[in-house]
Amino acid sequence: MIIACPHCAGLNRIPAEKLVAAPVCGKCKQPLFSGEPVDITSANFANLVQKSELPIVLDFWASWCGPCLNFAPVFSQAASELEPNFRFGKINTEQQQQLAAQFQIRSIPTLMLFQQGQLIAQLSGALPKSQFYQWLQQNAAKLNPVS
Repeated sequence: MIIACPHCAGLNRIPAEKLVAAPVCGKCKQPLFSGEPVDITSANFANLVQKSELPIVLDFWASWCGPCLNFAPVFSQAASELEPNFRFGKINTEQQQQLAAQFQIRSIPTLMLFQQGQLIAQLSGALPKSQFYQWLQQNAAKLNPVS
């Protein structure tokens, strides 16, 4: 399984059964899973979203958005509880305007689930934790199994 490092965006090949064994990046030696959302930028987007085989949930947000700020703890908690099954990434739409435009973000927060660059599901608006987890579980069935 190809996994991008959240620290250096380097690509690593890790057997799927070793994901729970605290793997580290072969390039920067940092942990591949930190239990925290990763800041996604134009610079690391290709490796973390398009090339990594790990499903990634993206949260498009802005610092002035009340619902975004209210949803942030739910998103962070999901990252700590659901890695390594999913990677969680945050895209600040003010700082990453090119990515926001590329995905035609019109309202925030907007959540998107990707696997290997393919959009699997999209949702606009913040959710309570139970509904967010339900949304993830429903859409996990659409993911391709990775070896």
